[in-house]
Amino acid sequence: MKQKISILGCGWLGLPLAIQLIADGFDVKGSTTTPNKIKSLQSNHIKPFLIDLSKRDYSLAEFLNADILIIAITSKSADYFKYLIEHIIVSNIKKVIFISSTSVYPSNNQVVNENTPVKDVVLAQIEQLFLSNPEIKTTVIRFAGLFGYNRKPGNFFPEGRIIDHPEGFVNFIHRDDCIRIIQTIITTDTWNQIFNGCTDTHPTRREFYTSQMLKVGRNNPLFNEAASNEYKIVDNKKLKSMLHFTFKYPDVMM
Repeated sequence: MKQKISILGCGWLGLPLAIQLIADGFDVKGSTTTPNKIKSLQSNHIKPFLIDLSKRDYSLAEFLNADILIIAITSKSADYFKYLIEHIIVSNIKKVIFISSTSVYPSNNQVVNENTPVKDVVLAQIEQLFLSNPEIKTTVIRFAGLFGYNRKPGNFFPEGRIIDHPEGFVNFIHRDDCIRIIQTIITTDTWNQIFNGCTDTHPTRREFYTSQMLKVGRNNPLFNEAASNEYKIVDNKKLKSMLHFTFKYPDVMM
């Protein structure tokens, strides 16, 4: 029998993830908050669900009838996730992958890893709702800035925008590697962990955005030369060591 995976949030990351997991042999359900995206999910052999955690006028039971839940939505409401957890606990799901962000780390001008104290922000609180629940095996992935395909860093800033912290360092990860990390966690059955998902290299913002804007045919960016250059460098050693993971795109400048 095929293992069942439900993906809450079939957006820029969740949709290609669902397509890949189906290719891997999983039975995949996917959610969207947008009715006109239902046909797109169906056309990719994803069983579609219209789910908005801000609304409580529907049942989650069928969507949560799965072995693994992957949460890939951007909501920052802890109440929405408390509501979701209540339904997970009474469902078949006992394993969760929660997609988080390296934004939970402070810009302390140092290298940060999974043991670095995080900021007191809602996203970190949501992580703990899952990690502290003994009835759910949760692995949290803190992804750095996402890029790849139509998401080109050279287009991140509008024309004329002055970029702060030009000598600070960047943290990014390609979407293909995000999907490969999730695949690896599932296939290795690695739970109750926190991983940083980030490339090996960390060029300065000046070097990175100058290069990326040239790639998309734009002029050199403008930088705030008086900025304090706050930054953090996200360490990915735990991911590579524990999961024996090798990045497809280890160099963000490729």
